[in-house]
Amino acid sequence: MNKIRKIGVLTSGGDAPGMNAAVRAVVRSSVFNGIECFGIYKGYQGMIDGLIKPLNARSVNNIINKGGTILKTARCKEFYSKQGRKKAFKKINEYQIDALVVIGGDGSFTGAIKFYEEHKLPIIGIPGTIDNDIFGTSFTIGFDTAINTVVESIDKIRDTAISHNRLFFVEVMGRDAGHIALNAGIGAGAEEILIPEEDMGLDRLLDSLRISQKSGKTSSIVMIAEGDKTGKNIFEIASYVENNMPDYEVRVSVLGHIQRGGRPTCFDRVLASRMGVYAIDSLLKGSHNVMVGINNQKMVLSPLVDAVKGKTDINKNLIRVSEILSI
Repeated sequence: MNKIRKIGVLTSGGDAPGMNAAVRAVVRSSVFNGIECFGIYKGYQGMIDGLIKPLNARSVNNIINKGGTILKTARCKEFYSKQGRKKAFKKINEYQIDALVVIGGDGSFTGAIKFYEEHKLPIIGIPGTIDNDIFGTSFTIGFDTAINTVVESIDKIRDTAISHNRLFFVEVMGRDAGHIALNAGIGAGAEEILIPEEDMGLDRLLDSLRISQKSGKTSSIVMIAEGDKTGKNIFEIASYVENNMPDYEVRVSVLGHIQRGGRPTCFDRVLASRMGVYAIDSLLKGSHNVMVGINNQKMVLSPLVDAVKGKTDINKNLIRVSEILSI
């Protein structure tokens, strides 16, 4: 592989708290190693449109504490096509960029794999998604901040639930994975947690809520991941329970995109910083077409294709913990 002199960094897909910390780490680690770093704005769309600017150590001042991404992000249908990727490569060549760091999730990495296969440009991925659903790492950037945001929100909802003897159904993000719901549900003391990996069923949910009611609970919180299969959606589940348990006042709260925003936690800032530095170190050692991850507190590399095709497992022990503590 030719010596790397210029590196491009982009954020793609859904934003996640800590992405700015990762950008900062990539830029400053590049500068530290005598490499020019270019920010590619608006993800793969920015590659095609040539939204590329040089960054230095001062360009990333005071961003470690900011949510979102200063590089912006966007979905890019044009990049799905071979012709679109060819246009992107042409722009990259105009800036003589030798390698890319892509911060994002499985969709972003899918694009990175295609780009590498066609143009052989060295690429390293950094997992940035609040869903924590990327294979090859114990934690993704943004997950810790998201679950803390959810817990804080549910703490406030519980105040109202207790005051009015209400049953609250709270929907959190997690179309394909229940990591946010399970972890935040335990942290917030939810009575029931519904996730895509475990189909509880409406009747079993009713039985559990009735047991809780008989034990003296006058209010409850039910946490639901958006991809849960118990009902068509959270409103159908709430309506079913309300019709069968008229003693409860039932309310629905969908937290939505509030989970994506906010200042990243210290954990996410440190994780993003470690991943950014490790990504540059790995590129300089000749690694490419891989993703940076963390396992047992150590930085690791895994093939990008594994990150995309691999499936993360839900922590069965956490499910048991939630069942024991919900009595």
